[in-house]
Amino acid sequence: MMEQGLARSAVEWLTPWLVSITELAALGAAGLLLHAIIYAVAKRVTARTRNELDGMVVQHTRAPARLLVPLMLLAVTWPSLDLQLKLPGLSQRLMSIAFIAAGAWFIIAVLRALAEWITSRYRVDVDDNLRARQIQTQTQVLKRTATLLISTVAGALMLMQIPGIENVGASLLASAGLAGIVVGLAARPSIGNMLAGLQLALTQPIRIDDVVIVEGEWGRIEEIRNTFVVVCIWDRRRLVVPLSYFIENPFQNWTRRTADILGTVFVHVDYRTPVESVRNELKCILEATPLWDKKVWNLQVTKADEQTLELRALMSAPDASIAWDLRCHVRERLIAYVQENPDWLPHVRGELRPPAPQLQRNGAA
Repeated sequence: MMEQGLARSAVEWLTPWLVSITELAALGAAGLLLHAIIYAVAKRVTARTRNELDGMVVQHTRAPARLLVPLMLLAVTWPSLDLQLKLPGLSQRLMSIAFIAAGAWFIIAVLRALAEWITSRYRVDVDDNLRARQIQTQTQVLKRTATLLISTVAGALMLMQIPGIENVGASLLASAGLAGIVVGLAARPSIGNMLAGLQLALTQPIRIDDVVIVEGEWGRIEEIRNTFVVVCIWDRRRLVVPLSYFIENPFQNWTRRTADILGTVFVHVDYRTPVESVRNELKCILEATPLWDKKVWNLQVTKADEQTLELRALMSAPDASIAWDLRCHVRERLIAYVQENPDWLPHVRGELRPPAPQLQRNGAA
């Protein structure tokens, strides 16, 4: 009889909990079903309207909404449920933490969708991409900064829901000023880079795909992250530079206003070289190559030393990469043209004189 009584008591104690768990599972399943219905309808609507932004928002927010929708359904029905799992205070805190996490995730997903939509509208793989590089740079930097701020605020709000931790920051500042100073000094580079990122986004001394010379290396801006910039060097190496570098140090930006650039080629020839003939040959070389943008060209004598003339060929190109190829092409063709006329090659001249007659010695026959 005693054993039957214990078994009956255990069943009576477990039954409400099993019912509560079943109700929670049913609510979760109902929330997931509601989520599936909402996003199925949203997908059809966006496919019918062909709105690219709405489609990207639906695509990016599907995962966080899978957590957010059941939580919202649970929050609506929670007061009317008679659950044994309603522990005083604990359930509200857990619900708040879950809501904060899901809400932050959802907002970040919306930001990513908006950034992807802007990036798709302003492409950099076109000839005139200055405006696109400006927009993409601002979008990426602001998106990462906003994501960091949202994550920080969400983390702080979640910590405030845990008893004993919500006042940790204030107690540390009040009781350990030295620790606060140390933390502040340690975080100074990160904060400085974050502020530098905002300054770069607003003033834009550099943009995505800009051609720059940093630390003596020629390359293109490949990525602009929260704290550093990745420069893709011409030989496919990557130069990682802190964001603050571009605020505190001088550097060259070859595409600050426009991508077109002037290139130069220097050739040393003999004084007997007809400069006008070389100038005409340069014009023929440029007109025969598609690398030249047909804007600027010239050939001038820029230096005359005791042995040679220095000729400078000037030409324009649409961008730095094409300018490099154009310079190499022009240099090779001019060298070949000078080689066809050996008299134009640099010469070293000397003068031969007969020996002076020796004076006869006094008394010689």
